Amino acid sequence: AVASGMNPMDLKRGIDKAVINAVNELRKLSVPCSNSKAITQVGTISANADEKVGSLISEAMEKVGNDGVITVEEGTGLQNELEVVKGMQFDRGYLSPYFINKPESGIVELENPYILMVDKKISNIRELLSILESIAKSGKPLLIISEDLEGEALATLVVNSMRGIVKIAAVKAPGFGDRRKSMLQDISILTNGAVISEELAMDLEKTSIEDLGQAKRVVITKDNTTIIGGLGNKKDIKNRVNQIRKEIKESTSDYDKEKLNERLAKLSGGVAVLKVGAATEVEMKEKKARVEDALHATRAAVEEGVVAGGGVALVR
Repeated sequence: AVASGMNPMDLKRGIDKAVINAVNELRKLSVPCSNSKAITQVGTISANADEKVGSLISEAMEKVGNDGVITVEEGTGLQNELEVVKGMQFDRGYLSPYFINKPESGIVELENPYILMVDKKISNIRELLSILESIAKSGKPLLIISEDLEGEALATLVVNSMRGIVKIAAVKAPGFGDRRKSMLQDISILTNGAVISEELAMDLEKTSIEDLGQAKRVVITKDNTTIIGGLGNKKDIKNRVNQIRKEIKESTSDYDKEKLNERLAKLSGGVAVLKVGAATEVEMKEKKARVEDALHATRAAVEEGVVAGGGVALVR
């Protein structure tokens, strides 16, 4: 058409209009993909008729919800595996190995802990004395999440932990800059606590036990912290989830959207890891790519529905 003299911009505008009409017609033909059977079928077809992959994707989506994060990793065995992390997990480990209270597995485990969230570096132990006294009286463990914790403050906490005076652990807050502030706020809502911030004229020395968050359990490894069973208000969590969804819609950056989706998953669903098993490296690459394609197709089907294949949708 352009070769015969048609204006290319007019042609583009025409194509754009036709695309909008075609998409609207396809939406009318689409069928919701909402139950596990339909999700399994889409995953199976997208994975070249591999029913095991389809079932695994369906199980993952069932466990973490449509907003949950599902990642695909290379497994260590021959079989595909599904691992689900319940609760909120972020990639920050313990600040000192001396906090470890499960030496056989090299982890810190805190049952029914209080959680102190601080949006600054802590280096002076005097700022923590008041809250440590309250924690010692309560008999419960304490998790400190802060921008950093160093020097005298860290050394004193380690000594208190090793002597059994207070069961305690400390980790750095996840993220950087404004993203760190947002993630601290997410954790505070999940655990029904407050973020101690100098920007809000809050003094760490005057912090009371009522300002702390709570959870049923916290597990800390060298690299990760998982908060399980946060005692946050369900309505507050729901409002926060809706706020993040709104930010995702308004965001124009793919990177920001990815990070917001991760925050959404941590608050609303959880994280599922699909571990792909294979006998050789070549087979691993092929299977992993297949599982990733199937996962993307299944997510799209759940969001927007499915239409009949084989050119049937085009004919209709």
